[in-house]
Amino acid sequence: MAKRLTKALREKRRWVGLDVSGYESRSQVEDTIKQLAPANDWKLMDFTEGKAIIRILLKHQNEWRDVLKDTSSPIQSLTMSGKIRLVRERLKISK
Repeated sequence: MAKRLTKALREKRRWVGLDVSGYESRSQVEDTIKQLAPANDWKLMDFTEGKAIIRILLKHQNEWRDVLKDTSSPIQSLTMSGKIRLVRERLKISK
């Protein structure tokens, strides 16, 4: 079994809280994010009641910010943090 990299050696991540009102299913949100995504290294972590959280890599943070700040985009960024717990608290998502 391959050993897992220590936290210090792994790529750093950011958690982005999104407003996804108007979407009814997780697959709809994932499809829309795929179309908008400036990088392929992302994962939809939570989706509930018009809010979602995605995990992105720190090195792509600025590219994601540019995409998500566009007011004509169907998905808007609400918050970003290095800790998913903080994003969940800000969006009032319980896990």
